[in-house]
Amino acid sequence: MMLRVDDLHAAYGDIGVLKGITLEILKGEIVCLLGANGAGKSTTLKVISGILRPSKGNVLFQGQRITRHSPNEIVRMGLSHVPEGRQIFSRLTVMQNLLLGGYPRKSNKAETQELFDFIYNLFPILKERLKQKAGTLSGGEQQMLAIARSLMSQPKLLLLDEPSLGLAPMIVKEIFRVIKDLRSSGISILLVEQNVIGALKIADRGYIMEIGKIATHGKAADMRGDDEVRRRYLGK
Repeated sequence: MMLRVDDLHAAYGDIGVLKGITLEILKGEIVCLLGANGAGKSTTLKVISGILRPSKGNVLFQGQRITRHSPNEIVRMGLSHVPEGRQIFSRLTVMQNLLLGGYPRKSNKAETQELFDFIYNLFPILKERLKQKAGTLSGGEQQMLAIARSLMSQPKLLLLDEPSLGLAPMIVKEIFRVIKDLRSSGISILLVEQNVIGALKIADRGYIMEIGKIATHGKAADMRGDDEVRRRYLGK
């Protein structure tokens, strides 16, 4: 078991957002977390990665309870979070962004070079942009950089929040290809994505959230072909 979230509750002040989330991710899986805006998807990722403390429930990563760990500790354990909106350091170069991504793990020179080679293979365009300020990249390149920066921490589990948001269809296709390649390299992925059909095409399983709870879950292929699920929960 890579990740187990059990009866998770969370709130922003007095406003309850998560109301008993339970889900799991097995090693080598892509699992998508779907639902309408405001359902609690991004909040779920924030709790898993330690950005937001839950009011109740447990998060187990590779069998170890991480509910009270800091985000830095969680990254060092092998869980990395690519937030919605990319949140790159726009005034720093591509290289500087990547190096900051690897800082929590403090890799040696050989490991760092191996990571760069891995990233260049996934995103050849970033190799051409190393000295360029991150804020001058296109939207698609910034998203690639955000993913690459998280990969510098050598994650075993990657949380991706809306990686295709606002991107052109050709770039979306490329991002989804990269996600599949990451799974092939042994990285498990929890994917929050508004592109429902695209997410279900690359995922192994899916969970659908509705008002802070898991409404239904199952194999991605079954969910994609279930007219009732698509009509009731996905608006498709």
